[in-house]
Amino acid sequence: MNRYKSLQQFLNPHFKEDEYQLAAITGDASFRRYFRINTAEQSFIVMDSDPDKLDNTPYIELNKVFSKHGFKLPKILQADEKQGFFLLSDLGNTHLADLLGDEDRTLHYKHLIKLSAQWAQTPPAQYMKVFDDDFLQFELSIFSEWLVDAFIDCSLSDEQTQMWQDACQLLVNNALAQPIVTVHRDFHSRNIMRTGQQWAIIDYQDAVQGPVCYDLVSLLRDCYFQLPEHELDYLLHFAYDEFTKQQLIHGITFEVFKRWFDLTGIQRHLKAAGIFCRLKLRDGKSGYLNNVLPTLQYISNVSKDYPELSALSEWIEHTIIVQTKKRLDKEIK
Repeated sequence: MNRYKSLQQFLNPHFKEDEYQLAAITGDASFRRYFRINTAEQSFIVMDSDPDKLDNTPYIELNKVFSKHGFKLPKILQADEKQGFFLLSDLGNTHLADLLGDEDRTLHYKHLIKLSAQWAQTPPAQYMKVFDDDFLQFELSIFSEWLVDAFIDCSLSDEQTQMWQDACQLLVNNALAQPIVTVHRDFHSRNIMRTGQQWAIIDYQDAVQGPVCYDLVSLLRDCYFQLPEHELDYLLHFAYDEFTKQQLIHGITFEVFKRWFDLTGIQRHLKAAGIFCRLKLRDGKSGYLNNVLPTLQYISNVSKDYPELSALSEWIEHTIIVQTKKRLDKEIK
């Protein structure tokens, strides 16, 4: 309540005599909160990002970087960095997620694959961390800590522990084998918006230098939407051609590219499943629990295609999914 009063105090000087209405918007998976401001003539977004919980400097500085390189982002119109209040341009209400039933869906994805390739070519900048071995291992540890240990309280045998360590190292090696580019990290249907005739990108503040397939996985293996396999295969071939044309990849076969894509997807989905559980256990946000089982099933299904990950697939299918279903049943009750 105190932050809400401070937020109003931040806004009042900017609107002065204009009457405005402030309405909460569904928040994201972070500690940030968003509100839409409507006046008689226009609308804005205000972001509440408590600096005691989040470092807002990357949000500010990377906004400058990506805007400079021609990408459509929310404009920061006013800011109180000390309190963590930001007045932003309003990009509207239409996300890619709202357009996935369109007959033009495949065309949307093709445009966004091209956009992701352009994003990847943004020069490295300050506040972009490097997706190195330690970073990747940390992301994988989110799965073991928050889903395996905390959510389902599953103890691993020595054999399972070794299997998990071997699988993690394989996934890390796969990521590090790829060309390193600028990666959004959450380039999915809820962070891509359609505004006018343009695609706009939000939630860009966690951009890193990382593997070339990472954003493509976020887009085509979205945790919130599953493309039919024939459409996914078509778009993956399109991406291979586009990434080759834009010189993001050189001298590799489609089969190598697909392996990079698949294994990057497994790594990302392991992290995502852990984060969904962390959001429930640590942050009290249960809205993401519906995404846990589809994400785990993806991990199991794709791992089956790679003999070196067959043990991981079997463990996910017959132990992790089974115990997760039991825990989710308790949550519903």
